[in-house]
Amino acid sequence: MMQRRSLLGASASMLLTMAGPARANGLDALERFVKGVSSGRAEFTQVVTAPSRDGQPGRVRTSRGSFAFSRPNRFRFVYGKPFEQTIVADGQTLWMHDVDLNQVSARKQAQVLGSTPAALIAAAPDLAVVQAEYDLQGQPDKDGLQWVLATPKSRDGQLRSVRVGFRGDSATPTLAALDMLDNFGQRSELRFDKVEVNPTLPDALFQFKPPAGADVIRQ
Repeated sequence: MMQRRSLLGASASMLLTMAGPARANGLDALERFVKGVSSGRAEFTQVVTAPSRDGQPGRVRTSRGSFAFSRPNRFRFVYGKPFEQTIVADGQTLWMHDVDLNQVSARKQAQVLGSTPAALIAAAPDLAVVQAEYDLQGQPDKDGLQWVLATPKSRDGQLRSVRVGFRGDSATPTLAALDMLDNFGQRSELRFDKVEVNPTLPDALFQFKPPAGADVIRQ
């Protein structure tokens, strides 16, 4: 159960030092994204690679889904098969619904959101809020993207590091990639497509009501 959640979650990242110009480009893209993009939605593909064991490569799992956010503090991830899951932050509560198990967990959003990747891309109202939770470092451009490495300042969570990639060839950078590495050596790589910048999103998209008969766990 916990392994399944870990594989799907952040729901569920990167290490290079670098030179001055590339660093400025990556950090500038992040700052312009946080300032200029108040809402967004996209589809994504996520590839999760378990750590290798006894010299054998880790298991690889692929899932697809949709993502939407409205700054500050509201977002929605919907994962399709093989393991259907919905993650919703409504501004007060972070909801996670495992469809197969019909089990819902609910946690106070303020207690858990700050050091998650969602804080980088969806929740923070400005760069200062991001810098309060992460050490940020620009990285060299790669695959046509501008990259930022973010390392959580708190060592208490499961996340070791996260890289965010932007397409920065316009006035407003577009979110393109999110690569995460957790403290167990599991890597999660998301690639976004069909990205919409600053769409008008209905409030109902960020509301969640536990399905009938669901086992609800409040933490």
